[in-house]
Amino acid sequence: MTIGTLPFDQDYVRQLASGEPAWLTELRLQALAKADALPMPKPDKTKIGKWDFIGTGRTAKQEAVSSLEELPEDVKKLFNTEEEKNVLVQRSGTPALVVLSEEAKAKGVIFTDIVTAAREHSDLVQKYLMTKGVKIDEHRLTALHAALINGGAFVYVPKNVVLETPLQAVFVVDSEEANVYNHVLVVADENSSVTYVENYVANENTTGVANIIAEVIAEQGALVKFGAVDLLSKGITTYVNRRGTVGRDARLEWALGLMNDGNTISENITNLMGDGSVGDTKTVTVGRGEQIQNFTTSVVHFGKNSAGNILKHGVQKDAATSVFNGIGKIEHGASKSDAQQTSRVLMLSEKARGDANPILLIDEDDVMAGHAASVGRVDPLQLYYLMSRGIPKKEAERLVIHGFLGPVVNELPIEGVKAQLVEVIERKVR
Repeated sequence: MTIGTLPFDQDYVRQLASGEPAWLTELRLQALAKADALPMPKPDKTKIGKWDFIGTGRTAKQEAVSSLEELPEDVKKLFNTEEEKNVLVQRSGTPALVVLSEEAKAKGVIFTDIVTAAREHSDLVQKYLMTKGVKIDEHRLTALHAALINGGAFVYVPKNVVLETPLQAVFVVDSEEANVYNHVLVVADENSSVTYVENYVANENTTGVANIIAEVIAEQGALVKFGAVDLLSKGITTYVNRRGTVGRDARLEWALGLMNDGNTISENITNLMGDGSVGDTKTVTVGRGEQIQNFTTSVVHFGKNSAGNILKHGVQKDAATSVFNGIGKIEHGASKSDAQQTSRVLMLSEKARGDANPILLIDEDDVMAGHAASVGRVDPLQLYYLMSRGIPKKEAERLVIHGFLGPVVNELPIEGVKAQLVEVIERKVR
């Protein structure tokens, strides 16, 4: 694949960049120029050579709405419509609705779509966009992402601001063809606190590609809780990269429900840069049909006394295949750090395949580290216990699965989103 064969060129990128700051247009053009020479990512034990990660680059624009009531029912139920607080809705790359509470405005919080942010808060976005987290030249997909950003969100929480009400972004893909190049940038300045939750929802028959990057910067003493439910359709090939950078005495908590129906590559990397920093990652996924998925979760310790925890629970049914890589890495100098991880895969059929790979990379002596991994079927003792109390076998299996996935589901801070995830799990494992 060469740039010459891509369905977009410099003219297309300049058209996409219309009205934005010159620095962002230049970044796009530099990234497009580099894409040809960069290799594709190489996810462990997953062959992606024949996957289409490119698409056409074009997506039909949708109309804005004036309130949540005008949204489709399956989207509207994600919100508490009586309280339209701190909400961003995007439809196929078009900002459809942004609502920010008076509390957030008074505290100087910025919450808007990434394109508007680049125009209205140019210096802030330039300071953080693909500078501290994901770099444009990591591989071809990060370069193409930088060149073709066509949506996403920007969050900035000023120093010492504690925002009680969560921020919620919903990215709706409701055109026939999806080319989603969403960039989400969350910056929590020193000693601030914020909860951000995002949903990706696509029409069942939508086809295309999703190249999604989220960067979270938790500065010194900050607390960021980041929740997500991805529900992209079978016809969408997805690359998603969520990257965190955590400063001294800061904490970043991830709660991710990765429920896409199409082939998916997911990277979630937390870099604990500061002394006393903490990264906690909880991930849940369900694979079905013949989809192939690869999930890599890494916590990298640079700071002393840093603590990282990875918890991943996955359910596989039909002929689905998933690879779960958990990497705890302690760099030289990160003394007294603690890296822990647990990965569990539950298989519901003979043809399903799950591969859990716990990896510890330790380059320092005075540390703690541990891992656990299991791949297996529904515990017959659990089934027997439930069935002995009069519960039919199928219902008993359903209860075991929900209990298995509960540690992540229960971490999502917005009830509508939590209910959606439970409903999705129910539908997938039924």
